[in-house]
Amino acid sequence: MAGRGRGSASSVAAALLCAAAAVLLLAAASAPGAEAAGATYLVGDAAGWTRNVDYGQWLAGKAFHAGDTLVFKYNTTYHDVAWVSKGGYRRCVVSPKGRAPVYRTGYDAVRLPAGTHYFICGAPGHCQAGMKLAVKVY
Repeated sequence: MAGRGRGSASSVAAALLCAAAAVLLLAAASAPGAEAAGATYLVGDAAGWTRNVDYGQWLAGKAFHAGDTLVFKYNTTYHDVAWVSKGGYRRCVVSPKGRAPVYRTGYDAVRLPAGTHYFICGAPGHCQAGMKLAVKVY
């Protein structure tokens, strides 16, 4: 009989732990701003990553949060995506090999940490023509 009582207490404790975990998960999911975290944005919307988009206009009204993902969809014959420094963004210069990631798959998903991040197309003249993006992430 004593063994049975201990087993019941263990079962009750396990059930209480599961219930507490469920409550914490629900609270985290319903916290203010939780719905924005982890959002995915297709850069340039339907047009994708191309010279035909005004990226300043595309950014307008968007609020990016740590954990959000930018998806760059583009034609690899003409474009790439370089994650550059602020200076590289201003001067339209891709860092020497190995210093900054350059994506070339045509469908690149980049998860954003907090801070300001800069992306350019490394094809000659494209960044100078406006194919660049500065994203502030909260």
